[in-house]
Amino acid sequence: MNQLTLPLCLAVSALLVLTACGEKPAPEAEEVISVLSSVKPTEVSVVPIKREVFNDELISNGTVMAARKADLSFKSNEVVAAILVKNGDRVVKGQALASLEDFNLKQALAQANDSYQRARLELQDVLIGQGYSLEAEAAIPPEVLKIAKVRSNYEQARLSLEMAEYNLKVATLHAPFNGVVANLTTKVYNKPDGSKAFCTILDMEQPEVQFNILENELTRVKAGDAVLVSPFSNHTNNSKGRITEVNPVVDKNGMVTVKARLEHLQQGLFDGMNVRVRVQRATDSQLMIPKTALVLRNNRKVVFTSKEGRAQWVYVQTSLENSTSYVVTEGLNEGDSVIYEGNINLAHESPIIVR
Repeated sequence: MNQLTLPLCLAVSALLVLTACGEKPAPEAEEVISVLSSVKPTEVSVVPIKREVFNDELISNGTVMAARKADLSFKSNEVVAAILVKNGDRVVKGQALASLEDFNLKQALAQANDSYQRARLELQDVLIGQGYSLEAEAAIPPEVLKIAKVRSNYEQARLSLEMAEYNLKVATLHAPFNGVVANLTTKVYNKPDGSKAFCTILDMEQPEVQFNILENELTRVKAGDAVLVSPFSNHTNNSKGRITEVNPVVDKNGMVTVKARLEHLQQGLFDGMNVRVRVQRATDSQLMIPKTALVLRNNRKVVFTSKEGRAQWVYVQTSLENSTSYVVTEGLNEGDSVIYEGNINLAHESPIIVR
């Protein structure tokens, strides 16, 4: 029983005796009446505890990475004629992104084609001089055909034509896969900076998260384990995923690199963003309480339970914990109504009202 309860009861009893005898209550008794009348029940929230599967958690910091990432650059040093997208735009595979001025490229293609046609005629003349026809190429001995192509400069002309066709084709950048445009800084009518990518395409449909764990935590992590990922700015914005790989190397700092793939992109996650990672592994059924139900009294773990409108002070022992719960090993039984809100200032036998 609360240490204040007995003195209060004695004081009330004395007050009743004095009143019955017709005597005026003493000042001390009037104080007791004031205290008792001012005590109001505390509003609390309770939950009946039960045995449930406990998710053992390992918490780390990680970085979001796109599932696929492509840095795109132009192959030719021509002026940018058109930019058809902007940063943040979603694009589909094959969609045109930007193009270069193509006058010089078309001229180069025409010249290469002319050189190729001349070389082909020269090849025909060489073969005719040896009694062969290019139309019946299959009948020409391989060694004879090879020498004829060298003499006519045919192969070099053919390769130059292929390169000119390729340069004109890649004068327009296309998206290599479905994704989002990023790092686009070049302006129209300027030559792109050849030292860096023109833009980047990010596939963020199922992004990855890379994080590190200590080597002594390796036994708590394996491929297939569930993870919850949230940005530091909003811990309630959780994205689900699973570990895909554990790098079997411990670095000089005793850390191991782990990767997880998210089920889908959660709004608010970006490539390169630092995030909080919670690795979860289900364990056997355990008796659990909400973390907010546990308070410290005299450096001991205490939980308040609800019984007949009053808070009951109970010492407990705990073992495992995660971000939301403790596993209780001693002090509580399944079905006990545990107070998890409004318990900060409670004492034993405090009057309560359950919300």
